Amino acid sequence: MLNLSQRNIIRKVIFTLLSLSIGILMVSPFLWMLSASFKNGADIFEFPIRLIPKTFDWSNFKKVWTGPVPFYIFYLNSMKITFLQVLGTLVTSSLAGFAFAKLRFKYKETIFLVYLATMIIPPQVLFVPKFIMFDQLHLINTHTAIILPGMFSVLGTFLMRQFFSTLPNELFEASKIDGAGYWKMFWQISLPLVKPALVTLLILAFTWHWNEYENPLILLRDRDLFTIPLGLTSYTDENGTNYPLIMAASVSALAPLVLIVVICQRWFVEGIASTGLKG
Repeated sequence: MLNLSQRNIIRKVIFTLLSLSIGILMVSPFLWMLSASFKNGADIFEFPIRLIPKTFDWSNFKKVWTGPVPFYIFYLNSMKITFLQVLGTLVTSSLAGFAFAKLRFKYKETIFLVYLATMIIPPQVLFVPKFIMFDQLHLINTHTAIILPGMFSVLGTFLMRQFFSTLPNELFEASKIDGAGYWKMFWQISLPLVKPALVTLLILAFTWHWNEYENPLILLRDRDLFTIPLGLTSYTDENGTNYPLIMAASVSALAPLVLIVVICQRWFVEGIASTGLKG
């Protein structure tokens, strides 16, 4: 008969092995993608799968960056669009979140609930009216048509509101006594205290906009304006799909996401933990 301590040890071992198995399962597609980026067209489909290539073919990355398909242009387009969208999301979401959390105005809760309810609308429903609206504004086939809607985030506003709500009201009452206005309360008092929330929103918004495919597909026509997700389709032609080049391009596209997460990981974990504990 096992005692309580032994049962706890067995549970921990089982939980650890289960977590390790799930982790390996989640990482496997990325490992295969990295491996395939160094293989040729014949080796990429060999079975059983060989994660370590017999020979490393670095020419795939050379063809991606210096070949006839202007991948560096797709890269620059994605960086430009994503940077402006993330910057706009941080500004609008933090301002709106602060207003909904700390300012007093008529119908505040009703407006917030209506704004929050827009999250239930499938984005596919808005493709046709969005296209018609931007066509009338002569913004079709421009980056502006993608950047402007991406600068506003319902989820970002909700996230920032939740963080601003955790700040004690006494802090703002004291600042009012000292003569601080709303802008000073927001910029100098509140914003430094919600840095984990800003970093969390930054990572979420960057990941979403960097990988966005449907809006660029509908609104962009010229290949020189394509983002990375659209540019990857350039490696598919009448002769088939060049999977090694797609994998090499995908690994290159993944680099900024990994860099952002590595740099901001500490604040991201802190932000997620605070969201879960403080609601």
